Amino acid sequence: MDQSANPKPPPLSPPRRRRRRKVICITAVVALLLAIIVIITVLGFTVFKAKKPVIDVVSVSIANFGFSIGIDLRVSVNASLAVDLSVRNPNRVGFRFRNSTALLYYDGGLVGEAPVPAGRIGAGKTIGMNLTLDLMADRLLSNRNLYSDVISGSLNLGTYARISGRVPILFVKIKVVSTSTCNITIDVTSRTIKDNVCKYKNSL
Repeated sequence: MDQSANPKPPPLSPPRRRRRRKVICITAVVALLLAIIVIITVLGFTVFKAKKPVIDVVSVSIANFGFSIGIDLRVSVNASLAVDLSVRNPNRVGFRFRNSTALLYYDGGLVGEAPVPAGRIGAGKTIGMNLTLDLMADRLLSNRNLYSDVISGSLNLGTYARISGRVPILFVKIKVVSTSTCNITIDVTSRTIKDNVCKYKNSL
């Protein structure tokens, strides 16, 4: 049989072989990098997606409360509230939050505050915070509605607490914020909390 009709292709020269191997290696590396990027992106939007921390007011109680009405009809008030908070981190990574301040309001004006120290919450963990909100008597007494509220037997106060920090998700840190706002009614006669309604808000 005549083999000249189907000649075999000449073997690749060493430089061509090296070039071909280099192209194959580069293609494999690029494909691997693209696969890793796709996996990281999918994980970032699913398993490791940043979730909002949840702050709850577990209980509010009167730590100290005293008032008196003088002969000149001046009202004297000395009070502090004990607020127990819980902060839950639903993320799969730890969450660090900054120093903050819990605030106490009366009739729309700031009358008390308490520091909320910075800290860290582990992945999927919940921590408790015990705060004491001390009343600023001078600010409270300067309000014209205080006398009528004390005489009526009910004192309406409001609390506001805010936790903010950053959650590390893969190669970026995402800011998260959680707040709680409570409306509290104190029974002046029994010196107990008659009503407590809280609202929560979380954001990324």
